[in-house]
This record gives sequence, C-alpha cells and structure tokens, in this order.
Amino acid sequence: MTEISLIILGINSRRVPPARTSSFLRWCRTLFFIIGILALGYVGLALLDARVYQDDQNRRFEDALKRLRPATGNGEHLHPPPLPLDLAEGDAARANSLGDAAREGDLLGRIEISRIGLAAMMVEGIDEGTLQRAVGHFPGTPLPGGRGNVALAGHRDTFFRGLRKIRVNDEITLTTLNGSYLYCVDSTKVVDPEETEVLDNDDDDILTLVTCYPFDLVGSAPRRFIVRAHKVLE
Repeated sequence: MTEISLIILGINSRRVPPARTSSFLRWCRTLFFIIGILALGYVGLALLDARVYQDDQNRRFEDALKRLRPATGNGEHLHPPPLPLDLAEGDAARANSLGDAAREGDLLGRIEISRIGLAAMMVEGIDEGTLQRAVGHFPGTPLPGGRGNVALAGHRDTFFRGLRKIRVNDEITLTTLNGSYLYCVDSTKVVDPEETEVLDNDDDDILTLVTCYPFDLVGSAPRRFIVRAHKVLE
C-alpha cells in the first residue's frame, strides 16, 4: 500500500461518524425552531398587549368625552386637562386637579390620519415601554393642540407604519379632552438622529411626527423620518 493511500485511510479513520453528524444537525434544527417559535411568541404577545392597551384606553377616553359633552353641547371645545392612564370612570375631579401638567404615562388623547388608516392613543413620554403601547409625546414640547411645536413619536413597524404613505396636504386630527385640533401636512424629510432641531419650539402652531427610517429595515434604523404639519385655524 502506498504512502498516499495510508494517509487517506488515516484521514477517513478520524472523520466524525455519519450518525453523530446527523444527530448534531437534527439538534441544531430543533434549537433554531424553538428559538424561532419563542421569538414569534414574544412579538405576538407584544402586539396583543398593545392592542388590549389601545382598546382599553380608547374606551376610557371615549367615556370621559361623553361625560364632558352634556356640559359643553357639541363637545368641540372642551377645557379639562390631560387624562391620566389610571383615571377611573367618573373621576373627572382628579383630571381637573392636573391643570396643564402632563406626567410620564398620562394619556393625552388620540391621533388620527384617516387617509392612511392611522388611529392611536397618545401618551406622555417616549421610553420604550410607552412606544410599544402607544404614540409618545416628547416631554418638553407643547401638549397636543397647544401653541408651538407639538412633537410625537411612534414605532415605524406599529403605530406609525402608515407614515410611509403620507402625503402633503393630508389631514391629521389630534383629539384631547381640551378639544379637537386639525393639522395639515406641509412636508416630510429624513434626518440623522443627531438633528434634534426638528423638535425646537416654533412661533407657529405646528405638529412634528418622528419615526425611524428606513421603514423596511430589520433591526435598529440609522435615520429618522419627519412629518411636519401646521394647525388649521378654526
């Protein structure tokens, strides 16, 4: 037997048995399958939690509006403060005690853009927990409907998914316990995260919507998509 043949036989003798290789591959497939199921389950639970939360807060908000309308006629000009998340039915006195202040987690109202099918509750704060459940209001900017630059944030794959289809002149409605306010879209643009001047206050009554960009990117997005709108005078 030649030396080359002996070397080949030696290599073959050290190969992993086919049965062991097959078992390892099956184990890997099972592991990846379990990881995939767990990931899908987590996403599903997060979406379900957001839906339940939105439905509950929308119901509470509508109940609060109904309690206010008998005293104001048509409900178009209401003057109580933001509705807190834990406001119990009939607890309007507590809402009145809040004045114009908004605390982290307070429910502020609802944003609607009918042309793109967007409707979501707005909450004070932009931490991850808040944005998983609602559209968040940037602390330090005017409250929805207020004077200046009202700034709101939302995830591109949930509440602000429809912003990819938004157009100039689209109408945006912010409904709060203080009233219903109409905005008209002026422009959209893409900026870097460091370009925070889009949140600066303004002498005009404007609305700024912020979400991550690109919309279809999987994982952390490197840029921000900005929608700017002006308030339509009544």
